[in-house]
Order: sequence, then structure tokens, then C-alpha cells
Amino acid sequence: MRILILSDIHGNLPSLEYVLKQEKSVDCVISLGDVVNYGPWSNECVDLLESLDNKVLIMGNHEEAFLSGIYPGKNLIVKKFFNECYPLFERKDKITNYIESFSFENSDFIHTINRDYIFPDTEVNISKNTFIGHSHRMFSKMIKDYRLVNVGSVGQNRINIDEINYVIWNTIKDTVELIKKPYSADRLINQMRIKKYPDICTEYILSKRSS
Repeated sequence: MRILILSDIHGNLPSLEYVLKQEKSVDCVISLGDVVNYGPWSNECVDLLESLDNKVLIMGNHEEAFLSGIYPGKNLIVKKFFNECYPLFERKDKITNYIESFSFENSDFIHTINRDYIFPDTEVNISKNTFIGHSHRMFSKMIKDYRLVNVGSVGQNRINIDEINYVIWNTIKDTVELIKKPYSADRLINQMRIKKYPDICTEYILSKRSS
């Protein structure tokens, strides 16, 4: 079985469409959360994932915020994005059904561990092979006898916004392929400008371009 594992789409529909087109032959798609917010297509991204035949949809902190109607953090930029995206969101009924975690083949799938941002040098304990997102940084490492994989971000790579990250797990061979794909964020940025996002939001996305 080939499983596509992705996370942190953040309303970036063109990037999500690109990944699904590239990986048509997978047997299942697992989304680790944060489908919504930031980009201007939160509704459309939820709909596209919902349309897939074989999928597992996990709750992220931004889904939690959209369900509560309040972004609990203090980051001014994230609040600006939330205030732009949340009033236009119409898919609460769908994200309500997202689950907290999923287990399969001695592996756990969850948005993150203890609500922390997990990076390659973060000390963390796991008792199974574990796939996470949240920090938008892709890596794989062994912790004792278990594999910790951060699948990175489809929609908002915070090192290079023009790069998509996701993972293909082959359960038969037990191989985990960390995939990086160049993909221009021009459509995302142009749509944000058309929607008249606050300048601070557009500048934030532009600041994530590598050159």
C-alpha cells in the first residue's frame, strides 16, 4: 500500500491540487491537519479532501480555531490571517468530523506532539513510529527504535514558499520517501492581492521566498 501523508495545506488550493495530481496512484491520503487559514481557499481545500475516496482527516490547531471562532494565540500576523479567512469559512460541518489521531500498522498519525513545534533537534519521546506536521519543517529521524517523521507543509513552506513537502509511505516495503517539489506560489500571492489581504499578510508570504 502506498499512502500519501501531507499536512499544513493552509488554504493553498493550487498546491494541494498539484500534489494530488502528482500522486494519483496512492491507495490512501492522510491529512495531518491545518487544512484551513492563511490562504484564500479554505473552503475549497476542505471540499477537495472530502471528495477523496480513501482518506483520513486529522484535526489541526487551525481547525480547532475555526470551530471555536477564536484564534487563541498572540501572533499579530496569524490573527490578521484569521480575521481575513474565518468570516468566509463555510465548512464547519465538515471539519467537525476531523479526528484527533489515527493509528495504522504500528504507526501513529497526529498533528503534533503535546501541541509543540517539533524540529529535528527537538527532544521528544515516542512509543511508535509517528508522523506529524505543525512545524512546517520536513525531516525524518530515529528515536530509539522508532521513526519520527515530520511531513512538512504542502501549502506554506516556511523556508521556501515555492516548495511543497509531503511523504509517501510504502507499507509493504516500509519505506518513507520525503518528497520536495518546486511549485510557484504566484497564484497564491496573486489571489491574496485580489482578495485585498492586509499588506502584513502578503508581505509575510513574500518573505518566505528563498530569493
